[in-house]
Amino acid sequence: GSHLGLVYVCFPLPLSLSTAQIEVIPCKICGDKSSGIHYGVITCEGCKGFFRRSQQNNAAYSCPRQRNCLIDRTNRNRCQHCRLQKCLALGMSRDAVKFGRMSKKQRDSLYAEVQKHQQRILNERQQQTGEAEALARVYSSSLTNGLNTLNHEIGGTYANGHVIELPKGQVNGGAPGGYYHGMDSTQPSPDQSGLDMAGMKHIKQEPVYDLTPVTNLFNYSSYQDSQLAPSNVSMGELDRIAQNIIKSHLETCQYTADELQQLAWQTHSYDDIKMYQSKTRDMLWQQCAIQITHAIQYVVEFAKRISGFMELCQNDQILLLKSGCLEVVLVRMCRAFNPLNNTVLFEGKYGGMQMFKALGCDNLVSAVFDFAKSLCSLQLTEEEIALFSAAVLISADRPWLMEPRKVQKLQEKIYFALQHIMQKNHMDEDTLAKLIGRIPTLSALCTLHTEELQAFQQLHPETVNVLFPPLYKELFNPDPNAAITIPK
Repeated sequence: GSHLGLVYVCFPLPLSLSTAQIEVIPCKICGDKSSGIHYGVITCEGCKGFFRRSQQNNAAYSCPRQRNCLIDRTNRNRCQHCRLQKCLALGMSRDAVKFGRMSKKQRDSLYAEVQKHQQRILNERQQQTGEAEALARVYSSSLTNGLNTLNHEIGGTYANGHVIELPKGQVNGGAPGGYYHGMDSTQPSPDQSGLDMAGMKHIKQEPVYDLTPVTNLFNYSSYQDSQLAPSNVSMGELDRIAQNIIKSHLETCQYTADELQQLAWQTHSYDDIKMYQSKTRDMLWQQCAIQITHAIQYVVEFAKRISGFMELCQNDQILLLKSGCLEVVLVRMCRAFNPLNNTVLFEGKYGGMQMFKALGCDNLVSAVFDFAKSLCSLQLTEEEIALFSAAVLISADRPWLMEPRKVQKLQEKIYFALQHIMQKNHMDEDTLAKLIGRIPTLSALCTLHTEELQAFQQLHPETVNVLFPPLYKELFNPDPNAAITIPK
């Protein structure tokens, strides 16, 4: 929802407030992004629908606890009784006045509140700019130069086409042949002094569900007979790695499976779609850049919670995030994709490809939708999505790694854990092979994204340089000569 701050913060508010301006105020019930005034109170679509249903059914809810449950974005579905009480306490009612019929006093107080929230958004924006300065230190421009030269030399894909060979035991005790080709040791390695992981935006820890560890992932007997287990890794260690990655995923997945379930059939209306289609190209690009950046911040937090990841050298942590974060966002997207009607969650509701018409890159959009659909067809569990995300991120064939062997060892362990869980969950023997077969597509989608961004940037340099989130520019800026000026 933060895009609203960018759009409206520059203009003084007219006295008649539009719904879009009111949307800067979060939902009074749960704090989620609001969508205007409903039943007399500023709420999100979720709380609006909940209140409407409670009134239609004349529902009588009861609270299993002390009638004082916390109602926020994460917990709002846990207790209907307390949620309804909060709706009523804040003044929601079926015959509440319509937005246009407010008294002057009510309008003035709403006006003041909108201004307060716009100021808050502006302050956050400046704070993010401060964080971007830390990021600029993290991703020194020479790193961008190095990656770009290398991308240019190998035709825009990563070295080795980012194909992962499943380790077949420890072949020759080392890396599969050709793992590191394209890395000419005579080339100067990019200077990465002053790298600072602390500059990454910290995602507020929200208790997701009561995280009971998944019990005994590894008591699966036929695995013992398999020749695939690496001789130097115990089942206990694989179990620990898997538990840690799954927990990290659940804590940073942006939407819990339950929340996605609740939202699944809330689709953008015909008018919403028309509204997206009538946006200017640069406006919609900006909104998408903000959504992607938000998702990436959760991926960064996911990476930081993976115990093996934080033990890699800082150079390699940054490199893996820089080259892999969008791939992980695309993998996670399959959770928020509905293959039954080909819609994806965007700004609070589900919508199809036609929502993104104004971007002017239909080929990229349809390729992303195709990828999400094909990943959904494998019917992965949350555990499998978690481990696959980690395996995509911790990839030993990214160029410029300082300790590729260390990364490879960790990646192999993640793969063994993934393979093990998939053998247990899927009747179809080939699911893992199909999953790994999707990886080159991921890489191609990222290349396509960079090309489309480059084409867009040539036409709208101002939008990219001034309005795009700093982190997005740092990660995807396709022009290494464009000095990234970070406003003080």
